[in-house]
Amino acid sequence: MMRTSADPPGPDGGKGGDAGATSGSGPLPAVRELAPGDVLAALDTSRRGLSAAQARARLEQYGANELPPGRHRAVWRQLMAQFTDLFAVVLIAASGITFLAYGLEDPHDVGTLQLAVAILCVVILNAAIGFAQEYSAERTAQALEAMVPHTCRVLRGGERLELPARELVPGDMVMLEAGDAVSADCRMVEAHELAVNNAPLTGESNAVGRTSDPVAAGSPLDARNCVFMGTDVVAGSGRAVVFATGERTEFGRIYRLAAAAPRQKTPLQLQVASMARRVAGAALAIGALMFAVRLPASESVVPSFVFALGVMVALVPEGLPATLSVSLAIGVRRMARRHALIKQLLAVETLGSTTVVCTDKTGTLTQAEMTVTQIWAGGAPHPVNGVGYTPDGRVADAASVRELLRVAGLCCNARLVPPTDPEGREHWRVLGDTTEGALLVVAAKAALDLDVEETAAPRVTEFPFDSTRKLMTTVHKNGPRYQACVKGAPVELMERCTEVEWDGRRGPLTERERVAAVRASDALASQGLRVLAVARRELDGPRPTQDEAESGLTLLGLVGMLDPPRPEVTDAVAVCRRAGIRIVMVTGDHPLTGEAVARRVGIVRRPEPLVVTGARLDTMDDETLDALLTEPSELLLCRVSPEHKMRVVTAFQRRGEVVAVTGDGANDAPALKHADIGVAMGASGTDVAREAASMVLLDDSFASIAAAVRLGRAVYQNIRKFLVYLFSHNIGELVPILAATLAGFPLVPISAVQILAIDLGSDVLPALALGAEPPEPDVMNRPPRARRERLFSAAVVGRILFLGGIQALCVTGVFFWHVGSSGIPFDDFTEDTLVYQEAITMVQAGIVLSQFFNALAVRTDRQSILKVGLLSNPALLAAGGFGVALMAAISYLPALQSVFNTAPLDATDWALLAVLGTLPLIADEARKAWLRRRADHREGAAR
Repeated sequence: MMRTSADPPGPDGGKGGDAGATSGSGPLPAVRELAPGDVLAALDTSRRGLSAAQARARLEQYGANELPPGRHRAVWRQLMAQFTDLFAVVLIAASGITFLAYGLEDPHDVGTLQLAVAILCVVILNAAIGFAQEYSAERTAQALEAMVPHTCRVLRGGERLELPARELVPGDMVMLEAGDAVSADCRMVEAHELAVNNAPLTGESNAVGRTSDPVAAGSPLDARNCVFMGTDVVAGSGRAVVFATGERTEFGRIYRLAAAAPRQKTPLQLQVASMARRVAGAALAIGALMFAVRLPASESVVPSFVFALGVMVALVPEGLPATLSVSLAIGVRRMARRHALIKQLLAVETLGSTTVVCTDKTGTLTQAEMTVTQIWAGGAPHPVNGVGYTPDGRVADAASVRELLRVAGLCCNARLVPPTDPEGREHWRVLGDTTEGALLVVAAKAALDLDVEETAAPRVTEFPFDSTRKLMTTVHKNGPRYQACVKGAPVELMERCTEVEWDGRRGPLTERERVAAVRASDALASQGLRVLAVARRELDGPRPTQDEAESGLTLLGLVGMLDPPRPEVTDAVAVCRRAGIRIVMVTGDHPLTGEAVARRVGIVRRPEPLVVTGARLDTMDDETLDALLTEPSELLLCRVSPEHKMRVVTAFQRRGEVVAVTGDGANDAPALKHADIGVAMGASGTDVAREAASMVLLDDSFASIAAAVRLGRAVYQNIRKFLVYLFSHNIGELVPILAATLAGFPLVPISAVQILAIDLGSDVLPALALGAEPPEPDVMNRPPRARRERLFSAAVVGRILFLGGIQALCVTGVFFWHVGSSGIPFDDFTEDTLVYQEAITMVQAGIVLSQFFNALAVRTDRQSILKVGLLSNPALLAAGGFGVALMAAISYLPALQSVFNTAPLDATDWALLAVLGTLPLIADEARKAWLRRRADHREGAAR
């Protein structure tokens, strides 16, 4: 009878994870102390799992198997946090002091009040932009996380299904294999060498074996016959029945108690924060110096203070934090559209400097849709036709390979799923390992009914595949005796064979036959086929040791399966080569298979690539391995284990390389965590690998890695572009003020209110548009940036000074030309002098127009803007046009003239300013042309 309690029994009889609790009907039995059959009875389920009706009822009773959403900062806290940025704090303080100065003035100067309000407007605008982007980025991240599948395999009514983990309910029968994340608290009822990593709950990362036998009472986490939500299966396989879900699990209990961890800042954010402190300090120091210089010549303190404030405001790039957030958010969205889910902002920053990619073969370079095309048995090949997982096709002389296919099919955990769409829009698919799926398909092509075979020879135990043995073994009751069915890598399996069975005749495996089998395996591998060997052994009992089941085997033959390369990978490999990225294939397959696929996709082009096996790696010390990786050869690592992959990644990093590594299995998790960029497979990867990675490929394709690297480079370039844009015009604002001070001019060439207007109209919006700039056409024709290269490199600073210096010279010259041509002595100028009003209007308009063309200049580092297209970033043109329109309004509208103390400019003034404004663009185009000629000359010399 179904339990009436709202909570099923925990491992010690409590409700969910709370040991010792009781239900409304009295004490509950401790599932850990019960035999497997009694556990099923206690949870009102069976080895066939729940029925669909039971599952629906329990889902309604217990709710979804999910934890409450993580604690997010309240919206008002996110908004207020925008005002705690250092630049915002500096400007808020400046505004407050300006309000104070206005209150102390007698009489009050409305210009001081206008300045204080203008500073606050700039702060509020940037806070609004930053908040909008952070809020949007958070929602985007939640949506992208939902794209990564979180599923589990269960038995419902005896049928094996793959369901969303949130649909698990108490009583569900869960199928567990190495690489799975445990989705609920479960009691094991069947365990085959199964081990779990309980580190998320206990902090101990060592694998701990599980059993299905009853254990004594104690701490719930010590129950060796239970597995818990949040832990990982690292080896073996088994079945377990769910007894707690969601918040009732041990993980849920800890989750409720744990405080939200503070967000860690990325290296880029730390660099920008460091830069902000330096810039703010420099702004304050220069402002104080200007105050001290002008104070003796000023009639009162307030004008000198306002002047110094203008200098400080000119140096503060208050739009930088918002623009940085926008650029990173756009990068993450663009990568998601290219099937690359970025889990950490660090990955965006690091992708652009990737120098080595260690990539898997199956599923990443290939389509992961295995099709058996050759069977070798009886000393002869047996071709197989048909493509994909549809069981349509023919096996040549199927009768002679029937036993081989029967043994291979019994030694599989996968399941073929037929299409359910009557209109034919769906295809046959595999639930489980794709290699096993290919074996099931070829058995069906040979007219072998595996359901009948499994009924006649039920499985009694299993020794799961692992990367060390490279074998998988299942034990079946075969009449009065038992039989071990074994499949695995040819070399490892044939070492354990002592007999051979060909055409129904069994005899000793002679050296001649062994050599023939090895040659056949090499021949299949050289065609790019993945090769498995199949064998069996007769046993006396149902519980042999692993060594007993996998020794003295009878070889039945070989199976060669084709996994065609993804069509888009060849171009992606070529792009990575041009970008200076070294590609190293890391595979567990035969060297000949790996080399054949590597040649097809372009990783190998030379006659003799460097092929290193796992066995050879075991003989190398670190110094020898470092020397090997230093060689500029095409490197293939074959027959390697995840431990070998980890060692190679570490060796590359010792050489200063920035390493991206792909992985899909549980054993890949250490390498994924250790790599600079861990790339997990979203479609075929395990939950453990996805959790360890910093990037998830939603389509599992290598081409998505190349696309992500391209976009990562673009993000970093865009950040530098708007840094150049922001800081170069700050120079154009500061230099005229310094020049007027040194020249003894009594007034400022540009006021603080004008500077803030430039920031509002011609600073923030164009910088945001630059943050969305698409990648330059030649971004993947350049080498990766150096690992230790700073955001403000010598090249960036040099370009800031180059463009800013041109702007500064132009607007300073215009100011003194206009003032000097009037013939009025400096000392006779006042703020109401028309010539002065025209001059400061020309300075402001000159900076705005110069910034319009400067934005076009910084769009590319080397390519001509004409090649990229003047109109290819319409958002930037619109932002620049808005700045020019605002400037025109400030010049001509009387209401704004009174605020900014400006005057109308005539057509001649605008024409002069437009010509001068183009100088930064023209000069930068000349600089780019020189860089391109120098690069071409170097390439010619290298050839």
